[in-house]
Amino acid sequence: MKRLLAFFSLTLLAAAASAKDRQPAPPAAFDPATVDAYISNIVQAKGIVGLSVAVARQGAAPWAGTYGESSLAAATPVSANTVFAIGSVTKQFTAACIFLLAQEGKLSVQDKVAKYYPNLTRAQDITLLDLMNHVSGYPDYYPLDFVDRRMETPIAPDDLIQRYAGEKLDFEPGTEWSYSNTGYVILGRVVEKVSGQRLGDFMTRRILQPLGMDHSFFGPPVPGSSMAAGYTRFALGPQTLARPEAQGWLDGAAGLHCTALDLVKWDMGLIDGRLLNAESYALMTQPRKLAEGRVREYGCGIGVKIISHTLVLTHEGAVSGFQAWNVLVPATHSALVILSNCEEWDAVDGLKAVLANLIMPDPPWIPTIARPDAGQAAMDFLRSLQAGRIDRGRLGEEFSRFLGEDKVREASVRLKKLSAPVRAEIQNRAERGGMEVANVLLVCKKGTLSALIYRTPDGTIQECLFQPGP
Repeated sequence: MKRLLAFFSLTLLAAAASAKDRQPAPPAAFDPATVDAYISNIVQAKGIVGLSVAVARQGAAPWAGTYGESSLAAATPVSANTVFAIGSVTKQFTAACIFLLAQEGKLSVQDKVAKYYPNLTRAQDITLLDLMNHVSGYPDYYPLDFVDRRMETPIAPDDLIQRYAGEKLDFEPGTEWSYSNTGYVILGRVVEKVSGQRLGDFMTRRILQPLGMDHSFFGPPVPGSSMAAGYTRFALGPQTLARPEAQGWLDGAAGLHCTALDLVKWDMGLIDGRLLNAESYALMTQPRKLAEGRVREYGCGIGVKIISHTLVLTHEGAVSGFQAWNVLVPATHSALVILSNCEEWDAVDGLKAVLANLIMPDPPWIPTIARPDAGQAAMDFLRSLQAGRIDRGRLGEEFSRFLGEDKVREASVRLKKLSAPVRAEIQNRAERGGMEVANVLLVCKKGTLSALIYRTPDGTIQECLFQPGP
């Protein structure tokens, strides 16, 4: 539940690590050995305790990678069956439970909260859909990134609901968007009231078992579950066992535990329509329009983004000692899951940005360019500028004219200060005017540059401009 707004600001197509933090070049294509080596290096370099990754591409059987330890005390390595708390990724499961009951006619997503909790604030003006979309105005009971004194003591869900949804609203319902775990605890209890079953039992029978999520469970850790221990550290200190939230503080908002491979089964089941009908799926993945016409990139328990013209469904989750990230790309029938039993947020964020690229669809038509690739071409051109001697035979007529001798001399003086380039990383490629357009990060011995290079199919450089790198 911690850091739950992070996935809104995350740009999937550009890793933002600084040059000094860069280890091996991020994989540009999905090759299991290369991806495995890259992740292993990051886990070791960044001090991640344990990590489980699963990647499903083009509907094929998922690839899984496991790294580090599930328990430092027992020196137990993470395995494919290691279970992690997935935090707020739970919300899409709770939302699905609501939709399953709606499909059976047992409730409506337009039901007012008052139907189930008549004494809550403005309950006659707030719907179940408002709760799922985070537009109710009910205050969030877990907005911080640590377990405070309240959450050290067990609480009954109805007491939590009354405490945080029975007082003043943060805003008029439907007029703003604000992440609220409170709404999902209410939704979990609605599932229980309507179904006559505990939320965990309903979720297990209707979702986990049908999808074959055999290692997943809802609620407190169970014996024999291969549950990882969660870790945290403060101010660069050692990794220590994290104190979990007490009973009742997670429930429908963040109470599910999964393996990475199990979570991919959920992703594929959602994309394939094995649980929800087309109407439910469409509403679950529809961004919420606010009262004044603004749109938030959030559906029901899941973020909804358009990246490079592609629908991407994503959600992050974190509870004490754990973090999780789940992303689905319906267009490529692909999914990515990253689970960790520590709170090294920046390190995992960097992995997310790199690995998410590997399940995105190929870009629209890009012309085939004579070798070398865009990265090598940009690096070669940088070297020639640093030397003050450019091969104008490799440049388009207009670009060659643009690069007068004065410009070349002045650029040489400035660019030499970065020293020799040692690596080129193609960030993305596109097409314009029949040319390949590529953004390339050039890592030099004394700094970085971002290059924008345009080439025609014969390999002629029609443009190559430089800016300071990250």
